[in-house]
Amino acid sequence: MIDDTGKVLTQREEPRLATAAAEALPGGGVVLSAPGREPLTVAPPEPGATTAVRIFGQKVELVSAGGEARDWLGELLGREVFLAHLDDPAVRRPIDDPPYTSPGETVTLADRYPLLLTTLASLDSLNALIARGDDAAQGPLPMNRFRPSVVVSGTGPWAEDDWNRLAIGEVVLRVAKGCGRCVVTTTDQATGVRGREPLRTLAAHRRLDGKLVFGQNLVPLTTGTIRVGDPVEVLD
Repeated sequence: MIDDTGKVLTQREEPRLATAAAEALPGGGVVLSAPGREPLTVAPPEPGATTAVRIFGQKVELVSAGGEARDWLGELLGREVFLAHLDDPAVRRPIDDPPYTSPGETVTLADRYPLLLTTLASLDSLNALIARGDDAAQGPLPMNRFRPSVVVSGTGPWAEDDWNRLAIGEVVLRVAKGCGRCVVTTTDQATGVRGREPLRTLAAHRRLDGKLVFGQNLVPLTTGTIRVGDPVEVLD
């Protein structure tokens, strides 16, 4: 989603986006929904004029998803915004995050890395720390605060800090770095209301290399499909 200047908008700037959902449809469309709003089905736009959008300083050409999506999101947020579509799925941008990346590693429209891994044991450990703090009433936090793509069970707390390469089902992945967390993690994903946790507790207990870390950024080394229930093997 972009504003009228071509700037990408996320929950960092618009916490109310937490109350909206986008359900993917076969063929590339999405259904937008939010409490108190009629759902809107948005089909993939026809190829047309593109808008240059910068994501972490890198330019990507995107196509507007049309006026209905613009109006629906504009009414939700009270400002002019546009839903944008990546017209060419082969388009990739380099993951520019030295020294944690290697030449040829790419991403599409995600902030920085293609995948984010978290573990249930680490969330339990974090919630135990929150429960002992001054803002205990803000916990326990659900996993959706951290918006992971892969959630692993059966580990010890923070075991993922020591992983380098994983095999999940048929896919081999490289663990690039710990994920430094931002203000989005303080946003209740049901209401869009912000608090102080988990950043306050992460600052006290999980400050690594100057970042407040929860989860690990992943880069796929092979292609394939990851499925719920796939075994996870730590290769090194």
